[in-house]
Amino acid sequence: MRILVTGTAGFIGFNLARRLLREGHQVFGVDGLTPYYDVDLKRRRHRVLESHPNFRAEILRLEDAEALRRAADAAKPEIIVHLAAQAGVRHSLEAPREYVDANLTGTFNVMEAAHAHGVRHFLFASTSSVYGANLQAPFRETDAADHPLSLYAATKKAGEAMTHAYAHVWGIPTTAFRFFTVYGPWGRPDMALFSFAEAILAGRQIELFNAGQMERDFTYVDDLVEAVIRLLPLAPETGRPVGAADSLSPAAPWRAVNIGRGAPVPLMEFLAILEKALGRRAQTVFAPMQAGDMASTFASADLLEDLTGFRPSTSASLGVPAFCEWLLAYRADPEEVCARAAAGLQA
Repeated sequence: MRILVTGTAGFIGFNLARRLLREGHQVFGVDGLTPYYDVDLKRRRHRVLESHPNFRAEILRLEDAEALRRAADAAKPEIIVHLAAQAGVRHSLEAPREYVDANLTGTFNVMEAAHAHGVRHFLFASTSSVYGANLQAPFRETDAADHPLSLYAATKKAGEAMTHAYAHVWGIPTTAFRFFTVYGPWGRPDMALFSFAEAILAGRQIELFNAGQMERDFTYVDDLVEAVIRLLPLAPETGRPVGAADSLSPAAPWRAVNIGRGAPVPLMEFLAILEKALGRRAQTVFAPMQAGDMASTFASADLLEDLTGFRPSTSASLGVPAFCEWLLAYRADPEEVCARAAAGLQA
């Protein structure tokens, strides 16, 4: 199929695009190469993808409606996977307008492309942060998600509402997947695992918010990609729920699906696994809870398993060492790591 993926120079978009290319799809990437984190890492990811003949990319900002329209017209997508966004809970306290521009205006422009091309399935990346102040655990797709704690979460919740409206008005089959703390090789430097590892290797202190009393439902990137791949052909249909717990809308071909392991890991345990994988101790300092953050996330993966027969299962004790192996190799020789990744893409 012809699949347009936004955010192909990003962590999740890169890993998803590699899998799609291996499975024989034509992938059309769109990315703005924004400087939120290391642009060289983003360029290297794209360089790996560009080694495959079925990959094409346009460098543009989603806020540029005309540029995106031209790119979508050239791609003629059958499916759109919209992953590009301004991410990061804490950065949304410092640069809120970036979230409005990228996550609201950008998402609207991608929805317009989905409408114009009559795609058979539109998949939108949301986040576990939409559950916000919800105290019921595990988080289920049918739980209320009306009290976001950060502007990032609010823009993602707004994106879900916008895609639902388009699904209703234009009949665009839409899945909003809620990601739970994704980590793994080629990850994002601003996220905890990457930043903790870099600090440990450099001998710098690590700030542990809420005195370290945090837990996350960490999801290994290969598990997430597997879940998305299995959801691609499962376009929702109005009024066709799988069961009482399904999030399928009564008014539109739209559903939300959690992608998480369903096994939260305390932050201190996660840090201990990282220390063991690197063979070094961390220097830590406790800090208060940061505004906009959630103390705990906990996914129910029941709907995902009902729909696809798959449930993420990679434990932190396996996933963290795999990330560390990649990071140490990348720090030593990024060009060699890219060359090996490109060769693997051709295999």
